[in-house]
Amino acid sequence: MDRTGIIVVSICAILFGVWFIEMQKYQSHLPPPQRATNPVAVAQTPATNPSAPTSTPVATPWFGLATNAPEKLITVTNADALYTFTSRGGGLQSVELSKYPDTIPLRWKKEMATNGFATLNTGAPAPVLAIVGDASLVGDGNFSLMKISDGVRAEKMLPDGLRLVKEFHVSSNYLVYASVSLTNGSGLPLALPAQQWIIGTATPMGLDDSTYSVYGGALWSDGTNSPQDCLVSYFSPSMTTFFVFPRTPKTIYQGGAGNVAWAAVHNQFFTLLAMPEQPAQQMVALAVRLPLLATNQTTVPEGVQAALVYPAQTIAANSSLERQITFYAGPKEYRTLALIGEQFKNNADLVMQFGFFGFFAKGLLLAMNWLHDMTKIGYGWVIVMITVIIKLLFWPLTAASTRSMKRMQALAPELKVLKEKYKDDQQKFVQKQMELWKKNKVSPMSGCLPMVIQTPIFIGFYTMIRSAIELRGAHFLWVADLSKPDTLFMIPGLDFPFNLLPLLMGASMLWQSHLTPPAPGMDPAQAKIMRYMPLMFLVFLYNFSAGLALYWTVSNLLTIVQTKLTKSRPLAAAAVVVSPLTPLSKKKK
Repeated sequence: MDRTGIIVVSICAILFGVWFIEMQKYQSHLPPPQRATNPVAVAQTPATNPSAPTSTPVATPWFGLATNAPEKLITVTNADALYTFTSRGGGLQSVELSKYPDTIPLRWKKEMATNGFATLNTGAPAPVLAIVGDASLVGDGNFSLMKISDGVRAEKMLPDGLRLVKEFHVSSNYLVYASVSLTNGSGLPLALPAQQWIIGTATPMGLDDSTYSVYGGALWSDGTNSPQDCLVSYFSPSMTTFFVFPRTPKTIYQGGAGNVAWAAVHNQFFTLLAMPEQPAQQMVALAVRLPLLATNQTTVPEGVQAALVYPAQTIAANSSLERQITFYAGPKEYRTLALIGEQFKNNADLVMQFGFFGFFAKGLLLAMNWLHDMTKIGYGWVIVMITVIIKLLFWPLTAASTRSMKRMQALAPELKVLKEKYKDDQQKFVQKQMELWKKNKVSPMSGCLPMVIQTPIFIGFYTMIRSAIELRGAHFLWVADLSKPDTLFMIPGLDFPFNLLPLLMGASMLWQSHLTPPAPGMDPAQAKIMRYMPLMFLVFLYNFSAGLALYWTVSNLLTIVQTKLTKSRPLAAAAVVVSPLTPLSKKKK
């Protein structure tokens, strides 16, 4: 390796180290809180935000549950999940998804699979559909609870004559239909304060859920546009900087203006989604602290709690106010969410957050599932099949690009002569250069065109893989989980993961870059730097999911095969038109 290559590799190694250290900081949690006489209340009551908008009344969060009263729990089970309801807050305490394990064992840790299920809202300070406001609205927070045919009924009578009744009806496809009735039986008009109706709390799936700090949070949508998101980092003081960019943690997030068609809390693969029959006024989210996941845990896990906001209003004497909300508590499974979005006409599948290139992400996900269902092979091999199909589709374009680059490389002597002749007239040089390329059917953009066209597909593949529940726990050769890095072991003394697939990806990219000829006229030092540029991708993709690294590695290897096949074919004899500018000694005979 020459001096330029050594410099580039050294810079990449330094950046890799800095990036890894910063990512460790970025994914860290809050420090343990100081002890207080009432730790639950202290942990659950956030500070107010003086800069928050005040155009819409927002209730101050209040969790004054009388914990001295006995708690009653009722469970309802169906084929999808086990739902646990609590009398404290009169809501849905947790949802255990019986088809999904809580954690995926890591082979390098030699872990054994557990019998636990993925659980939503676990350890949250308030149950789903707890109504939060001042004491006149919720009293001591305890409801009477009773089981009904397909769910649970919670009821509470307040001293001012207000009667709260909640009914939960458990259905298929991870849906829970809820209705709330607020009846004024006092004989006088009753003023209701502003309220927050709890959607749930985004929580990590376990101690090893390092993706929660990146993907966990809350979001809302008006049912037509892409959702607005606030992640864990929006609130966390432990994430105030990333490299050199300062961040200021917030205490509360508010979104919407009478147009909240749905709102959700989520982590990477699961979501609690609330869909009110009529749009809510706002969605509000704040950070809460969760119980320790293990006795030896040194940091306090944090969650993001979200609620639908309803403004203050008056209920007339002897009348009632009713609202219906449908909850989806399950995996981010696109096909199910798309059906729900069609049923409720609210584009609930936007919770997948596929982004600007969602068209490609959806197409790739549907293709991946179709191939898996048809062939009954693992998702790793399905990714290989999709990569091969994509390469075959783009084969003619890539082959034409390679041939054009060969013609351009053959014209290098001609360009050198033109550059020397018109060294004092850059405009004339460019004109003659374009004429030469046109005469020889060479396009300067031909080398970039395949990459430009395939970039949306790659981004779509990335956004699809990062949230596809199908890849969670999917095996491939030595890979235990395609949704996570394929760590084989931790390097002794460095506590650094050894991920094989990204290394293979980087090696294949280097090989590919050395097979690609530099553009004519490119500075030799710049050409050498471009050859080692793939190491930058290795730096930033080293800890990404194994599924993405698998796709890129296979794609690189197929490109290498195609490049070799195309290069081995000689150009047509008349492919390069010799200019009279070429010295006689260099003209073709």
